[in-house]
Amino acid sequence: MTIHIGAEPGQIAETVLMPGDPYRARWAAETFLEGAKLVNEVRGMLGFTGTYKGERVTIQGSGMGMPSLSIYANELISTYGAQTLIRIGSCGGMQPHVAVRDVIIAMSASTITSPSSAIFREFNFAPTAHFGLLAAAVAAADSKGIRSHVGGIYSSDVFYAERSDLDEQMVRHGILGVEMEAAELYTLAARHGRRALAVLTVSDHLQTGEALPAQDREQTFGDMVEIALEAAFA
Repeated sequence: MTIHIGAEPGQIAETVLMPGDPYRARWAAETFLEGAKLVNEVRGMLGFTGTYKGERVTIQGSGMGMPSLSIYANELISTYGAQTLIRIGSCGGMQPHVAVRDVIIAMSASTITSPSSAIFREFNFAPTAHFGLLAAAVAAADSKGIRSHVGGIYSSDVFYAERSDLDEQMVRHGILGVEMEAAELYTLAARHGRRALAVLTVSDHLQTGEALPAQDREQTFGDMVEIALEAAFA
């Protein structure tokens, strides 16, 4: 048991999916896991453990932003022995060929700053996904006929950004989408020798202004969860 995770020893699986929204964690657990049981509800940040095709999986909410994810990922790794951590969440599309409802499989995650920035100081560390998970996720998406894109994303530490000049440069340099957590997850995984990946559903688009209707999100997000689960145990 930690400050933010109330699970007992043995209740957290080595494979953890991390949506930002705790209610999405509950939906994913009830939809995709067998025998899912609530193992954490500290501060309302729900976590569930069950099985997927016979393999133990925990789905733990991470909250919004890198500082919040950093708390949960650190505790999952240091206290509960998590080995594979996959972020599942939404993102904003940034390239013309990336459409709403598409899935982005993040090869790298650029950022201006993260909770780990103080460690590196002037060094610009390049956080990247675990290649085995990345390759398995691409294969899973292809096998299910899910439209996906592989490349770099941007992890922002603000939601209401006002840097149109930065957006222009990211688009110019091929950044596929923007979210708020993956760069810190990839950095922590590198530090502790764990496997990490971010599989993201494009819920809105920064260039077109299109947004996924709330009633359509559940089915579309299901594709992302399936890709993550299949990749974890490939």
